[in-house]
Amino acid sequence: MENFTFYSPTFFAFGKDTENQAGEYVKRFGGTKVLIHYGGGSVIRSGLLDRVKASIEREGLSYVELGGVKPNPRSGLVYEGIDLCKKEGVDFILAVGGGSTIDSSKAIAAGTIYDGDFWDFYQGKRIENALPVGTILTIAAAGSEGSPDSVITKEEGMLKRGASGDAIRPKFSILNPALTQTLPAYQTASGATDIMAHLYERYLTNSKDVEVTDRLIEALLLTMKHETPRVIADPDNYEARANIMWAGMMAHNNSCGVGRSQDWNSHNIEHELSALYDCAHGAGLAVTMPAVFKYVMNHDVMRFAKVAVRVWGCQMDFDHPEVTALEGIEAFRNFLISIGMPKNFEELGAKKEDIPKLVEVLCRGDGRDGTISGFVTLDEDDCTMIYEMMV
Repeated sequence: MENFTFYSPTFFAFGKDTENQAGEYVKRFGGTKVLIHYGGGSVIRSGLLDRVKASIEREGLSYVELGGVKPNPRSGLVYEGIDLCKKEGVDFILAVGGGSTIDSSKAIAAGTIYDGDFWDFYQGKRIENALPVGTILTIAAAGSEGSPDSVITKEEGMLKRGASGDAIRPKFSILNPALTQTLPAYQTASGATDIMAHLYERYLTNSKDVEVTDRLIEALLLTMKHETPRVIADPDNYEARANIMWAGMMAHNNSCGVGRSQDWNSHNIEHELSALYDCAHGAGLAVTMPAVFKYVMNHDVMRFAKVAVRVWGCQMDFDHPEVTALEGIEAFRNFLISIGMPKNFEELGAKKEDIPKLVEVLCRGDGRDGTISGFVTLDEDDCTMIYEMMV
């Protein structure tokens, strides 16, 4: 296990009707004028937005609103939010929605008190200061409600990039599983896939003797394996949704990633798909991960064999561990297909003829040097072959 620091100060309010306490928590964490940031649609139709406003008003706080967040959130709305916050003297950002809304809120929070272009943070500059952020989560997926991370797509060049810093960890996050019960099955499955990706990206490590976090990751993968089919079959299963929602937070607040190197090549490769085709991130990961895993499997075949046995119930073939490893990857792929995720480029809406463009932006875009690094360092030829395996 490697040296590490871990700081995760978010206050979580979990359970039914907890969104009605939003104003109380904003006030507790120092907010006086709030930007309520959201997407639209169900947040408005369900009455959630009105309940949140009423809660803020009960505490005597003022607010301004900015809706319009879309999946794979865009830089244009971030710039609009930064301008609005500066103009109105906002001192707290409240995200009402899923990971896209939370990521956009984090970008606005960082950009509002920064003299330069907020995109600097998405080109490698660490976020050291930001306005406080709170969240009311409506989909279990990205884990942004407990993480120091944000991903934004820059419309110029359609570059999808991430930024990080403890300053953008939410001060509080309200997690009511009932708010996810109206989600379509496809969105629920996409969210579950993203959660499992966050776990796999940490499981694929070159660090030795990390049994504690290995076991945590395996337990959460088993939880997702058990609960996701239950909630697909019965969208109103509150208990299954509750377990998935908490698993999603634990998967990405990095309690499962301390003391170990991590991968993130699957995420990097997928980001180009969702940037170009605007597909659901989880759906893109469902197509990406099996291809990446098969391509890099021999780098540490026993790691893939171990998760195959411990999570997917495969029998260990000690003479041919690669057989066990492949069985585990196929079991994972079949699981994703069984919950309604796409299995190839065609079902995702991607095109084989775009592979050169995908590879160019992935490996060379935004000043990259032609490689992406993680469990295995991949060059342009590697990435081309991985995309071709998805066709």
